[in-house]
Amino acid sequence: MFLRGTQFQLLVWEALLKIPSGALVSYGQLAASLGRPQSARAVGTACGANRVGLLIPCHRVIRDTGVITGYRWGPEKKRAILAWEAARETSQGTNRAA
Repeated sequence: MFLRGTQFQLLVWEALLKIPSGALVSYGQLAASLGRPQSARAVGTACGANRVGLLIPCHRVIRDTGVITGYRWGPEKKRAILAWEAARETSQGTNRAA
């Protein structure tokens, strides 16, 4: 796959790929992990520029308050994807224990 973006966007998108399925991080946490703790808003902008949301999981990033807003395809879809991932992780965890 070939992605186009600024150097910062590519850095954010690469970091998104490292967030495990079912996990959540805040924009601020992601910015801090990139060594740019004051760039939470820029991280949000980079997430919004991501055109391949299921492949590069920007849905795993939320506000520090836990509020889900501003998703490119709508907050309802973001909640649905997060719920699906959580259920999948729970199901796989149960299957592993069996």
